[in-house]
Amino acid sequence: MRKQFQVQMTDLKRSLIEMGGYIEYAIDTAVKALIKQDVAAATKAIEFDEVIDQKEREIESACMRLLIQQQPVASDLRKISAVLKIITDMERIGDQSADISEITLLLGKDPYIKELKHISLMAEAAISMVHKAVDAYVREDTNLAIEVIQSDDIVDGFFIEIREELCDLIQRNVKNVHQTFDFMMIAKYLERIGDHATNIAEWVVYSTTGSHPREV
Repeated sequence: MRKQFQVQMTDLKRSLIEMGGYIEYAIDTAVKALIKQDVAAATKAIEFDEVIDQKEREIESACMRLLIQQQPVASDLRKISAVLKIITDMERIGDQSADISEITLLLGKDPYIKELKHISLMAEAAISMVHKAVDAYVREDTNLAIEVIQSDDIVDGFFIEIREELCDLIQRNVKNVHQTFDFMMIAKYLERIGDHATNIAEWVVYSTTGSHPREV
């Protein structure tokens, strides 16, 4: 029975890695479509959100089977409950990536009022957080999870910088207001992705230690 449980947990980790790859791809695709003003790619990125949602449902079902069939001990229950929390944050990351592509469709082919350098850098930082958070769960690496939590300040810093740039653009020319609002929303979605990566890392700490960082 115990051996079967370990096999199923290994399969669960593989599925989590796969879903992690999906959401990294989703963020990267959405931001590249935005920067290139690629409407076709943005549309595909939106459609890809259903793949992420389906993977969440598959992992959730696998967790339920483990709970019902294997009667896991307390430490195993932590790992399974952490997975259920993690995939919820992953699914929301997928949603926010799709939201970015929705804005790309609204922006269309109109010339941008600014270069999107900082948004691109912010996306890279958010993707790195997501990748490391999932890796921390798979490796049960608390130190890496803490590194992810601390990295959220980098993403937040980009958000503040972008917000200041956009406010300056509005002050220069009120006609910039529509695109400014759209870019601000995109930056906010990226900030939320960083927050979700932080949540994932916090559940990794809980899974491995039994204590949630916010409760310490």
